[in-house]
Amino acid sequence: MSANTPSDAHWISAFLQAQAAEQGAADNTLAAYARDLADFADWLANTGLTPSNAQQTDIERYLVHLDAQGLAKSTRARRLSAVKQLYRFAFEDRLRADNPAMRIKGPGRETRLPKTLSEDEVDRLLDAARTHGRSQKDRVRNTCLMELLYATGMRVSELVSLPVAAARGNPQMLLIRGKGGKERMVPLSPPARTALSEWLTLLDEDAETARTKGHPPSPYLFASTAKLGHLTRHRFYALIKELAVAGGVSPAKVTPHTLRHAFATHLLANGADLMAIQTLLGHADVATTEIYTHVLEARLQALVLQHHPLAQTDTAAVDLD
Repeated sequence: MSANTPSDAHWISAFLQAQAAEQGAADNTLAAYARDLADFADWLANTGLTPSNAQQTDIERYLVHLDAQGLAKSTRARRLSAVKQLYRFAFEDRLRADNPAMRIKGPGRETRLPKTLSEDEVDRLLDAARTHGRSQKDRVRNTCLMELLYATGMRVSELVSLPVAAARGNPQMLLIRGKGGKERMVPLSPPARTALSEWLTLLDEDAETARTKGHPPSPYLFASTAKLGHLTRHRFYALIKELAVAGGVSPAKVTPHTLRHAFATHLLANGADLMAIQTLLGHADVATTEIYTHVLEARLQALVLQHHPLAQTDTAAVDLD
């Protein structure tokens, strides 16, 4: 083993470093990999094995162990995915001459339709954002956050970490840096452009005041005093729950991700092309986007069952002859 080759005990840390440096993996993704691979490494250690000498049958026994614990399919599939990526990294970096996880098939994921919101519910959230906040600045910021989220379908991590520079230039478009550092341009709706313009005006005023005091302005569109320098995902999650209460929408239905789902579902319902929605959402595979066709089908089916006269089983038949 060369001086630059990680020891067996440091495989996981080397893998995580590579994911961060080469793939641009987000902190949350890296934390999930770390937890899942630590569980795998602990199980191997308890059976007298290490990642370097475990074989395909050992990994399969690990999956049986996870099943016996009663873990959900999605959890087992995620852990296997982490193990498979670890061994692919090890094989490509010549830490192992083979890849024992390559031929293992996972349990698959349970197909669950994403929760979404109606157009009326989204309108109530947007109206609440315009009036909710301790100050006019808070209200302008809240409006900008919600209008951008619904207009673009961004992931919450993409929204809160938007740099000011991404919002400059063409007012018709917004530059978003997504997973793996991939960038995409998304069009802005007129209300989103208006909200963004009003927020930028306030930011420019604050930046000018900061310069007169010798302080550099924040590079983030939604700056905060948090350690990251911008609004945190947790704070925005709490904010959107507050807006749900203010707007008369069930807080249980509302998360940043349901706004992303609403963006896609409403586009599809109004005739947008699936490939275009894939691009706007930043999905690498159109198969991920296709879930929204099932959401739309489920909603249409519910409408029929609720409103079609033949679906009312307790309604007496009427002879029209």
